[in-house]
Amino acid sequence: MVNLEWYRTFKAIYKTGTLTSAADALFISQPGVSLHLSSLESYVGYKLFDRTGRKMIPTERGKILYNAIAEGLKILEDAEKNFQRSTEKHTPTISIGMCFETFQITLEQYISSLPFNVIIRFGEYPEMLENLDKGILDLVISPQKGSYPAISYEPFSSETIVLVGGSEVDDSEFQQLVKQKNYKAAEDYLKNQKWYGTTGDMEHLFRFWQLNFGNFPDFRPNYIVPNIHSIVRCLNGANGLAVIPDFLCKKEIENGTVKLLWEGHKKLKNTLYFANRKNTAYEKELDLIKDLFKKVML
Repeated sequence: MVNLEWYRTFKAIYKTGTLTSAADALFISQPGVSLHLSSLESYVGYKLFDRTGRKMIPTERGKILYNAIAEGLKILEDAEKNFQRSTEKHTPTISIGMCFETFQITLEQYISSLPFNVIIRFGEYPEMLENLDKGILDLVISPQKGSYPAISYEPFSSETIVLVGGSEVDDSEFQQLVKQKNYKAAEDYLKNQKWYGTTGDMEHLFRFWQLNFGNFPDFRPNYIVPNIHSIVRCLNGANGLAVIPDFLCKKEIENGTVKLLWEGHKKLKNTLYFANRKNTAYEKELDLIKDLFKKVML
């Protein structure tokens, strides 16, 4: 028996033209979209799309199927909307994009108290800003701006990218080299230490190194862990170094389990922005979320 979700996925691919856009529209994964499509193609017995590069071009059979189901599917979707209208009016759903660590340190503690539904998405900033422009997200917390005329950016905080170490690190030699402004020797000293990094994301280390030493690091971290909070926990009361945003280890620096070793002779600062569409139906809800961020980070 055919699954109705296969038809919904087929329609989303037909309307958006790509598997990725269909996945975003349906709030499911791209592999899930591919599975639905292949299941439907197996069920009907013929190919529904030709794959040309990243575009999905409907075949003649695909066009016939779409014309056959479009009206009936719309009637079912309208019925679903009408059935949910009363609750949706009182309980809107806000989709927010940010990095995983920012969510943990800010919004996570308040999620259960919010008077509306929330969907949190993690990802790369350019992709999240693109999804914001498309209407898939309602708010993005980002240190970057995109070139989208319909999006406004409100600066609300900043972060400094710093060199930190565990409390067991003996950094006396390094501090002496920095005091003498012998940055070449300081760089050589750092290369010989144990380093922590995160899976697939070395941007903080690369930018910090390039700004302060004039080149990119020619080494890989000794320990690769899932995220920045994992780095902080690994450094807690131990040995090793990392380059991370200061606000993500503020508490540990204050209690002495992590050391702030160096802000660099040139500080690397990021401005954090609230990014949202200029025309939004959720201004009240977004203001509440923004106030919570300001409460934690200012």
